[in-house]
Parts: sequence; structure tokens; C-alpha cells
Amino acid sequence: MMSARWRPLALQDVEAAAAWYGSEAGMQRELAFIKALESAVAVIARHPDVGSSRYAMLLQLPEILSWPLKGYPYLLFYTAHAADIVIWRVLQMQRDIPAWMMDSP
Repeated sequence: MMSARWRPLALQDVEAAAAWYGSEAGMQRELAFIKALESAVAVIARHPDVGSSRYAMLLQLPEILSWPLKGYPYLLFYTAHAADIVIWRVLQMQRDIPAWMMDSP
């Protein structure tokens, strides 16, 4: 299984989403979100090519893949490399994904 490296914006995305679930729905929902995220990371770490390339052309990032978080309206955006996966963003599906992906730290 590959290791995961997190980009700073991805970590910020996770912190913001988890905090929102915690404040709006309580600690259990926040922890469930984190568990769904951990499960998604485990899947792509075991099977790095499993993600969708739907946004690759749109974003002009040919290697970017996405994978949904089960039970949550979020996509995890990542690239797969020989030794690891790099998680770039964790974004709500309803957002303007191309604009959010291009945000700089």
C-alpha cells in the first residue's frame, strides 16, 4: 500500500469540512466524516488508478484523479506516483471545482 502525502490546501479543506460538520451536526458526524476520508485514502493507496479522470482535461492537469467520500458530497483529488499518492484537495462536489482547484495557498 502506498503512503499518502497531503498538500497544505488539502489539509485546510479537511479541517474546514470537519469543523463545519462538528459545529452543524455534532462530534459524531465530524468523526464519521474523518472516517470516510480515511477509508477513501486507504482505497486509493491500495489501488491508485481507481480514481476518475473526469476533471483532468477540464483542469488541464492530465494526472489528476478524483475519488468520492462515501456518504459525503466531497471529492478527494490526488495524483499517483511510483512511491506514493499526493492529495491535492478535498472539495465539495457542489462547488466550482476548477476555480477551487486553482486557488493558491
